[in-house]
Amino acid sequence: MNRPRIAPAPQAVVAVVVIGYNDAAHVTTAVRSALAQGPAVREVIAVDDCSTDGSAELLTRLATTEPLLTVVERRVNSGGCGSPRNTGLDRVTSPYVMFLDSDDVLPPGAVDTLLAAATRADAAVAGGLCVRRELPGGREVPWQGPLYSAHAVIEHPAQRPRLVHDTLCVNKLYRTDFLREHGIRFPEGRFPYEDFVFTARVLAAGPRIALVPDLVYVWHVRRSADRLSISLDRADVSNWRARTEASRQAYEILLGAGRKELARAARAKFLDHELRMYARELGLHDPQYQRAWWAHTRAHLAAYDASDWTQNPTAPGRLIGRVVLASPEPRDLPRLRDLASRPARLLPPYARTADGTPVWSPTLPQVTLEPLLTRPVHLLPLAVHAELRPRARAARLRLCLHELYGRVAQAAPEALEVEWRCRETGQPAGPPTTVGLTYSAEGVRSAEGMWSAEVTVDWSLFEGPQEPGPSTPSGTAARTWDLRLRVLFRDGASREVTAHALTGAGLLHRRAVLGARHTLLLVQPYATHSGALSLRAAPGLRGVASVLGVRLRRLLHCP
Repeated sequence: MNRPRIAPAPQAVVAVVVIGYNDAAHVTTAVRSALAQGPAVREVIAVDDCSTDGSAELLTRLATTEPLLTVVERRVNSGGCGSPRNTGLDRVTSPYVMFLDSDDVLPPGAVDTLLAAATRADAAVAGGLCVRRELPGGREVPWQGPLYSAHAVIEHPAQRPRLVHDTLCVNKLYRTDFLREHGIRFPEGRFPYEDFVFTARVLAAGPRIALVPDLVYVWHVRRSADRLSISLDRADVSNWRARTEASRQAYEILLGAGRKELARAARAKFLDHELRMYARELGLHDPQYQRAWWAHTRAHLAAYDASDWTQNPTAPGRLIGRVVLASPEPRDLPRLRDLASRPARLLPPYARTADGTPVWSPTLPQVTLEPLLTRPVHLLPLAVHAELRPRARAARLRLCLHELYGRVAQAAPEALEVEWRCRETGQPAGPPTTVGLTYSAEGVRSAEGMWSAEVTVDWSLFEGPQEPGPSTPSGTAARTWDLRLRVLFRDGASREVTAHALTGAGLLHRRAVLGARHTLLLVQPYATHSGALSLRAAPGLRGVASVLGVRLRRLLHCP
């Protein structure tokens, strides 16, 4: 990940619009990050959406010492992010404008980097890398990283259909007259996912776009916050309805502007991203939510035409959509969950019609899986089951790779590469372990055979430092470890996979074990929301106490 290179001091030509509602704890930090961008910033416009927590007062006090800061107080709360952004945009007097949310920050040099890219390329839009920073741990995950892997100038958005995947407005610099000339604004009022519509309007106008690989925006993700962000608050089906509506409008905007390729890419993005994300979580909801979600999704997908399904019809998102359309009621939710995971897993059983054609199931023979027969092995949704049996000083990990309509045997799998990777730091627990695979055709659910392997998991891998340090999350000694696998085939090809966690008796229980240094270690294997096997480990008394404290607070419903 590149950090911005600071260019020579430019003229003050950029406005930063900061919006917030009841975010007194963070809004001044966001505003200060915009003010600290340097002489390129002419004005920072902070729009308070009728907060009741003193946010406006904090901003007004800050404005007395910051002449570049203008505070705008809306008299009525809009219920969304679009209206306050439009309010700020109307106040902009600068040639360029950026947007910033009250709970995020601009890293140093972000404005200079985007401004230099826009002016060099004479581009109406300049975009850069955004990272999602998980708090309080600090883990950073690039948002749409492949788009921003190198400097690029896109003469027209149609040349890079992948642009529709980056629906954020905050990691970009816009020429103000371009937005005003084309009447590009955000949806007003309570309209979740307003970025989807705004971005579609920008792309529909066909601007030249400059892309840079530098970090220009830090998106803070606070999953334990009292008030979740719109993208994280998916407990009610209304969130899904809002997301599908924003996606529908984005498609219509692009299609209406004659951007057919971009419109098609927007629908493909919905299947691959939105549909997979919500299908992965569907089993966590009650039956009423599931029925409402299923019915709404069927209605939304019914508007898709044949060309939306014909290209790569067994891609995970398209296959999930075809199952939803084929069944009037929710079905096969655990199997859909695993298919929606990344990388995708298609769990057995593997059904065929009387003539041998692969299909989703005997009851849904119209959902054919025939394209799997010719898909490259490194793209197949291979299924691996994992059974972890903890012992005092080590665990036995049994892994089973399932056949998939004869394709696995055809590719001749020889070994599995096994690795545990820390979710908080991204670092491996140790070097990968390579273990050979043994074929068996007995007692297999898929009736097509499987390959199995066993490996010893030494608890000392998860001991780590007892105190937080440069490579550990701040404030806690507990970590989460994700199991990563790579299937190695005879011809040198490979396929990265995750393993479906078996949940039989005694497999996923928390227990205290001993590490190599006779240190206490609290471990708990568990299945993630996508059904994959992961492991929580809390080394030392401090780590054990932190995990037990969290558990106790949950039981007592304490904040």
